[in-house]
Amino acid sequence: MKFSRRRIEEPEINLIPFIDVLLVVLIFLMLSTTYSRFTELQINLPAADAEKMRERPFEVIVAVAADGRYSVNRKAVDGRSVDLLATELMAAASGHADAMVIISADAMTAHQAVINVLDAARRAGLVRLTFAAQTAGGTAR
Repeated sequence: MKFSRRRIEEPEINLIPFIDVLLVVLIFLMLSTTYSRFTELQINLPAADAEKMRERPFEVIVAVAADGRYSVNRKAVDGRSVDLLATELMAAASGHADAMVIISADAMTAHQAVINVLDAARRAGLVRLTFAAQTAGGTAR
């Protein structure tokens, strides 16, 4: 009688159930994770606590009101277009290529109004920009 030897099969690890479980865990984590939303941030801008600048170059001060009106060196700008503001900035800089543009915007000013000032300064060729802020005590810098 000839008995055949049984072949010993090596155990096989089935990965499909393992992958299924991991996918379910991944989906659970994705659904239960909370994401911070930028629209829900409560921020209070302009307040800074930096040293005052000791050396002051030629300055062009652009004030932006809460309703989006502009004034350049305390002279009101008629209109709200970027081109008109760029023309006013070039006139106020009057040939000073290294003029410092100081943007003094109200805390309630729309972000677009400040971006318009940045764009107008770029069009006017003024590259030195800074923002005016006030300290927690209320003094302007």
